[in-house]
Parts: sequence; C-alpha cells; structure tokens
Amino acid sequence: MIVRAYFLLEDPFNGGEVVNEPTLVPVLRTLPASPRTATAAMKALLAGPSAKERAAFPHIGTLIPAGSTLLGIEISRGLATVDLSGKFASLSPDDMWDGGAFSLRGRLAQVVYTLTQFTTVDRVTFKLEGKPVRVFASDEVVLDKPATRATYRDRYLPPIFVDRPAWGAALPNPGRVTGLANVDEAQFRMAVLDRNGKSLVDVPVVASCGTGCWGQFGVNVRYTVPIPQWGTLRVWDISEHSGKQVAVREYPVYLRPAP
Repeated sequence: MIVRAYFLLEDPFNGGEVVNEPTLVPVLRTLPASPRTATAAMKALLAGPSAKERAAFPHIGTLIPAGSTLLGIEISRGLATVDLSGKFASLSPDDMWDGGAFSLRGRLAQVVYTLTQFTTVDRVTFKLEGKPVRVFASDEVVLDKPATRATYRDRYLPPIFVDRPAWGAALPNPGRVTGLANVDEAQFRMAVLDRNGKSLVDVPVVASCGTGCWGQFGVNVRYTVPIPQWGTLRVWDISEHSGKQVAVREYPVYLRPAP
C-alpha cells in the first residue's frame, strides 16, 4: 500500500529576497498491505526522510527527533489520539532558537498532516508515554483543543502548497495538480519541465481564495514526452514590488508519455 508522510522542504528560492523557514512537503512510502494504515504512516514518518530525500536540493528534513517511537493510536469519530515516546518532545541545542517553539510545533504539524491524510481523521490529540499532553517542552506550545491542518497552515505551509502529486511521485498524463494557496488575488503560475529543463506546461492558476486567505486549487495537465523520465513540477508567484518570482516551490515528478 502507498501512504504519505509529511516532512520539511527547505526554501532556498523566493526570488533572492527572503529565505523562508522550511515548510511541509508530502512524500510517498510503499509499505506492506495492512489494515492499520494510520499506524503504518506514522511509523514511516518517525523513520524520517530517506538518504535520497536528505541529499536532494532543496533538502528534505524532519523536526522529529531520531529515536522517537510510536506507542499507539486510537481513532474515534474523526479524532486520532497518538501516543508517542518522551523522545518526541525533546529539544537539542539546534532547536533552542525561537525557544524551541518552531521545532515543537513543526513536528506536531508533521504528525497532524500525516494522520489527516485519511478520511477517518480530521483532528489529532497527543499523549506522551501514555499520558495526555497539552503543554510541551516550551510553555509557548500549548494545545487547548485538538489540532487540525488549519492549526499549522499559516506557518508551516508555503504560500503555494502542492499536496498532490507528492514530492518524487509520478505525475499522470493527463494528470491533476491540487493543493492550497494564499497569494495576492489568488493567482499564480505552474509549470511542468522535462529532464532538460524545457517547459512542457506553463499555465496560470486561480485558487478559490487569496490575499489573506487560503484557497483550494486544482489544475488538469497534459504534457508530451517521448520516453518516461524525471521532470520538475514548479509553482511560483510574481512579486508586485520587484517583479521577481517569489513563493517558488519545485520538486521532482516522474513523467510518462500519454497513453
């Protein structure tokens, strides 16, 4: 079976203006078939990015400490309660900027997005070592209510967030690209490039909301390649101030000739 795990993708682009903090990106994991799909996805998340993903540019990383383990998951009426080892809430010296809050909230976001990929889950609460937890290592990180995707959307998503296809996944031909965006006037551009960087598709995209709100988008694409190959999916906005490309996100997708 195929599940998704959500890691952090670096942002070295942004038109040379401001380098943003890393943001969530989905990757796929192929696992043995199991009825416990949420458990399988969580274990894939805790295992961290692959060597290929860590070595990619931009780099893919995780804010979840190595050695964190899953103790259990309960799902009832859309609420997932995930029980993790105490290591999950630990901080390293590298985490201490921003009081460690960015790292702690980021790893919570990774768990929430990974579990809410399933239609049976829309909210998540946490336990550590079997005990419900509301306040994590930093007093700034408090969960007063179950977390949802919207809880972490503003800080841990890029302005243009492609959720499907995942990083390194196949882009069907014809295919569909979907996600969320929060950009000026809800408009941005999307391109598909072949293995040589040649543009195969370059289209304007309009989300359902923009300029201060998150809107959904979905674009059908059809491209032409002579043989199967790795290409690039690229999305970006244009700065009204400088005219440069900003909010750039790109990553590899596998392209196939149309049937």
